[in-house]
Amino acid sequence: MKTITRSISYVFLLALGGALLGAAPRAGGEGGSVVLLRVADAIGPATGDYVHRGLVRAAEVNAKLVVLHLDTPGGLDTAMRDINRDIIASPVPVAVYVSPSGARAASAGTYMMYAAHIAAMAPATNLGAATPVQIGGTPDFDPPAPRPDRDAGKGNAEKEDGKGDAGKAEGGNAEEKKDRDGAVEEPAAATPPGDAMSRKMVNDAVAYIRSLAEMRGRNADWAEKAVREAASLSADKALAEGVIDIVATDLADLLKKIDGQVVSVNGQDHTLLTTGLEIVAIDPDWRNELLSVITNPNVAYILMLLGIYGLFFELANPGFVLPGVIGAISLLLALYALQVLPVNYAGVGLILLGIAFMVAELFMPSFGALGIGGVVAFVVGSIILFDVDGGNIAVSLPLIAAAAALSAGFFLIAVRAVFTALRRPVVSGAEEMLGSVGEVMEDFTGRGRIFIHGETWNAESAEPVKQGARVRVTGRDGLTLKIDPEEGKRQ
Repeated sequence: MKTITRSISYVFLLALGGALLGAAPRAGGEGGSVVLLRVADAIGPATGDYVHRGLVRAAEVNAKLVVLHLDTPGGLDTAMRDINRDIIASPVPVAVYVSPSGARAASAGTYMMYAAHIAAMAPATNLGAATPVQIGGTPDFDPPAPRPDRDAGKGNAEKEDGKGDAGKAEGGNAEEKKDRDGAVEEPAAATPPGDAMSRKMVNDAVAYIRSLAEMRGRNADWAEKAVREAASLSADKALAEGVIDIVATDLADLLKKIDGQVVSVNGQDHTLLTTGLEIVAIDPDWRNELLSVITNPNVAYILMLLGIYGLFFELANPGFVLPGVIGAISLLLALYALQVLPVNYAGVGLILLGIAFMVAELFMPSFGALGIGGVVAFVVGSIILFDVDGGNIAVSLPLIAAAAALSAGFFLIAVRAVFTALRRPVVSGAEEMLGSVGEVMEDFTGRGRIFIHGETWNAESAEPVKQGARVRVTGRDGLTLKIDPEEGKRQ
């Protein structure tokens, strides 16, 4: 009887537990949630880390959708590709939403729009200008714009001048041909250094963005145009061209318009059910904030200067420790930031050369030539330190001016004063006696006494001296001073 009662109790408890579990809301159930991520800056390593962690978190809570609010001038190709890989591999659909009005998805942002499961824009926003920019300090050349009269089906010889047999029929030659407007077309110039690299980068970007467009069923021809010609579109025109899926005034409008749409997630059709979903915003944590701070061009520039100056002072004054510690940490952080930013290494070289010139001014009498040259090199190197075409990545001019003024003032005034003080004659101690002038207290030859600095000292002289004569100290042996008569100065 007890066994039957116990069994009935277990069945009752299991049934009650099942009912409670069925009634309790579950993450990713009918309620579900929308994870909201916000990117309103240049695309960089910090952005990639933030988006990656956000997508992982969305998968953990079984979210129904991830909405990435986007407003970016562009950024680094490597960071953008990392983000796109995460979006494509995400088990949760991702909607990239360019918002609020006035925002943009330029350059790297355009690729992210094409990678998203849902591409949406708010009114008065734009996307495009996706031509890649070469970074690293070498000159970059824009690829030649496509010729309107060029026929893709013609041979290589026809592609060179865009005319083919028509140009020959007009009687032109290879050196001079007239285009349709009557202008003289000069012979093709030699390929500039770096032009082949530019074409390689552009062709790679075109293939990449076309693959994204074909995967999502969006306008691949305009995507290629955005890369080759840096074309841009407003929100309404992007919708009309088939570049985006939705124009939504706000997040609520976006969720309403995409409700019921079918998207492909990892090769499987997925129906979006966005009605009544809870919106959960994931803000950047301390790690993302730190990465974002140190990869800011202005902060990286300051860290680099702190590192250089800290190590310089530690080497000039071994044993202080603190300047060396601060300098080493700052320089390592700066090196990390510089290796992920579009650095022009000629700029780094000019900054180091400028500091070297300012230091050399302390030791070499150049009448300011080295110091002025150092300041000029420092300023020019700071201005060209980053490739400004790489998406608004540059050091602010006021910061450069302040750093140049402080560096020049410090090296040319403060440090010079320190070195001048070190070179002054000793004014205390035994060494101070050398070169001092005293008065002979009595006539003597060889050894006698002199009065100097309010004291009586034993003295030795190789020449006879008379009482009251002024003598100069030339050396010291214990408590005996070696002296020579001071010519023309006798009392």
